[in-house]
Amino acid sequence: MISPPPTLRPSTWTPAIRMGLSIAAATGLYGISFGALAVAAGLTVGQAMALSLLMFTGGSQFAFIGVIAGGGAGSAALGAAALLGVRNAVYGMQMNAMVAPTGWRKAVAAQLTIDESAATAAGQMASDEQRRGFWTAGVGVFVLWNLFTLLGAVLGDALGDPRRWGLDGAAVAAFLALLWPRLKQREPVALALLCGVATALAVPLLPPGLPILLAAVAGAAWGWWVRSPDAPSARGEGAP
Repeated sequence: MISPPPTLRPSTWTPAIRMGLSIAAATGLYGISFGALAVAAGLTVGQAMALSLLMFTGGSQFAFIGVIAGGGAGSAALGAAALLGVRNAVYGMQMNAMVAPTGWRKAVAAQLTIDESAATAAGQMASDEQRRGFWTAGVGVFVLWNLFTLLGAVLGDALGDPRRWGLDGAAVAAFLALLWPRLKQREPVALALLCGVATALAVPLLPPGLPILLAAVAGAAWGWWVRSPDAPSARGEGAP
């Protein structure tokens, strides 16, 4: 028996829709911290909104304004944001096959392909639930993220120093929340420590924005060496 399609009534919502809405609400609230931090970094309300509307990937946005706030050049800020945004291209290939958007929906789906929408879709088994999860989380996060970005940017001056309210810590908390579930094996932990140490050592020596680029190079070198056919495996293959 085929179940009726979901409607606006909550009683008809499927698990994918409920998950997507929950993730959208939790993620969208971080937008207020981004808006306030963007204004504190020297951006106008319009510039902050442009980043949320066009860039629309929280990690890249926080990296961008972090470099700007630290006095870094625009090119360094853009480079840091672009490196963090590369993962969305990887998600895009998976979501294109999973959601299979057509026509104008393909362009919209590309803009809505973020951590939350990809994770919600990938967490479903049925193909129709995967599509519902993707679109619910993607549209929900986009709407709420931009709404709260505007709120945070407009209230930025009234809020004063973001550190008074812990909004600077909200960005760190968001990064940790995304990172922590991935640190279940020794290799991700070791890689995180390597990049952290590289960044910490580079901060006093390099201009703002470059330490995170150095950490990205260290991470890429690690991935190349570990995946290299000539590199010894974790079981000691290739050892003398």
